[in-house]
Amino acid sequence: MNIFDFGVHFTDEKSCRTHFKEERDKIGVICNRCQGTQHYWLKNKWSYECKSCRSRQSLRSGTIMQGSKLSFLVWYKTIFLLSTTKKGFSSKEIQRQLGLKRYEPVWAMVHKLRKAMGQRDDRYTLEGMIEMDEGYFTIEASQQAHETQKAGRGSKTKSNVMVMAESTVLEDIDTGKVERQCRYFKAKVLDDHKAEGTDQTFVDAIDGERTIVFTDKSTSYVNIADYVEIHVTEKSNEQTTKETLKWVHIAISNAKRNFTGTYHKIKKKYLQLYLNEFVYKLNRRYFGERIFDRLVIASITANGH
Repeated sequence: MNIFDFGVHFTDEKSCRTHFKEERDKIGVICNRCQGTQHYWLKNKWSYECKSCRSRQSLRSGTIMQGSKLSFLVWYKTIFLLSTTKKGFSSKEIQRQLGLKRYEPVWAMVHKLRKAMGQRDDRYTLEGMIEMDEGYFTIEASQQAHETQKAGRGSKTKSNVMVMAESTVLEDIDTGKVERQCRYFKAKVLDDHKAEGTDQTFVDAIDGERTIVFTDKSTSYVNIADYVEIHVTEKSNEQTTKETLKWVHIAISNAKRNFTGTYHKIKKKYLQLYLNEFVYKLNRRYFGERIFDRLVIASITANGH
């Protein structure tokens, strides 16, 4: 959706709420008390009433908007801003664009949307041929690290991130030239370098055992072969970066450039949320204007708490 279409379809609070209800009705509403799926719509209260137990829930209930005092129009404008550009916006810039006085509600709203993006992508797993590597992202050091650092050394550190790319081999019938194209990505922050944690993060991201995984010879990957059909390891060098692990290195490079140009400080506990946004858009790079509607749906189905 471009800015002109948005201005035509979402002119006020009612138009945003109506659209949100239409999308939620397509997905279905579940009663919080009895788990019933049949509801009356109370138009004068903008609420659902369960046909079985008469329990009521608001239009926001059960979505990431639950508990938010920001209007539907503000949420929709933010969804539009987050989905309209590949690079994204900082919360401070969104606050400025929306003309809101307080920063904290905007910050919370944006992070809820990033969490919804991550939850949506977690529904899907990678399969087939997978490239896998780790990247180190610059983050703001913890307070403890601040106290132990010497004056003049700054307050930044690195966080380890596992990045995976689902690639497929394409061969030109006429020339015989083989190229690897990429479909979907995943990026997960790792707590440490222990193989057990790396393995579990990997297992949660893949689809079954019929998978071929390409990695370098890092000791973090020693147990990966237990979970896949074939585990191919190659010594990390310039050729590996350009061929075997091409797409993960492109993703890592683009993400770092994106974060550096958009955000000033990222704390480790929020790094996954920023990665969620980057990967969500990357996986939907061919969606065009449909990404706005997909993010609205993600905001309905995600657990915001």
